[in-house]
Amino acid sequence: MKELRNPFVSLEGYNCFGCSPGNSIGLQMKFFEDGEEIVSYWEPKKHFQGYHTILHGGIQATLMDEIASWFVYVRLKSAGVTSKAEVRYIKPLYVDRGTLTIRASLLRMRRNLADISVKIFDHGGVLCAESVMVYFTVSPEKAKGTLYYPGAQNFY
Repeated sequence: MKELRNPFVSLEGYNCFGCSPGNSIGLQMKFFEDGEEIVSYWEPKKHFQGYHTILHGGIQATLMDEIASWFVYVRLKSAGVTSKAEVRYIKPLYVDRGTLTIRASLLRMRRNLADISVKIFDHGGVLCAESVMVYFTVSPEKAKGTLYYPGAQNFY
């Protein structure tokens, strides 16, 4: 497993809610490449709870959307935007029970649409939420020109 660099930290004004290490109220996600998958280990904080001690569903969806975008950056070597999210909440995820594991993998490509499977596991490895994130991807040239894509090599 290889830890990925965050090449966006050098962009002026970069303050992504999902992955900016400098966003004090954000998720501050870090990512790893594990074979064909992108993985994140994330420790919930209590201010992300919805119902009593349960991780807010919107935060869960954001975790899945963010790792899917990093999958596009690293594995597909491009950038894109979320086109559709199908989220299924299976079991509660708690803000006070330890580190979550989030895994993203490619289901299929349909021209420039990437169907990305994302799963969130609790501290004990139990699957608690899953989604199919559909990303509209653009060419690497357009990604660099309009979406600030730094190139796949800059994630290593």
